[in-house]
Amino acid sequence: MGINTERDIEANMQIGPTDSGMVRIFVEAQGIEIPMDFEPEEAEEIADELRAAAQAARSLGTTRKR
Repeated sequence: MGINTERDIEANMQIGPTDSGMVRIFVEAQGIEIPMDFEPEEAEEIADELRAAAQAARSLGTTRKR
């Protein structure tokens, strides 16, 4: 298993601020709920990593259509 291993699992993801000033990424799939809370600075680092991954994926030049 790894980042390149495809799965046939549907999941819902929500991202937003919590009442306590954290940023929550909430993932729900097949009856399992995963709340992940981050300090705002950590959330910004994750956003930077997402942007870098998107740019790297874009540079590969192959897009799979679902």
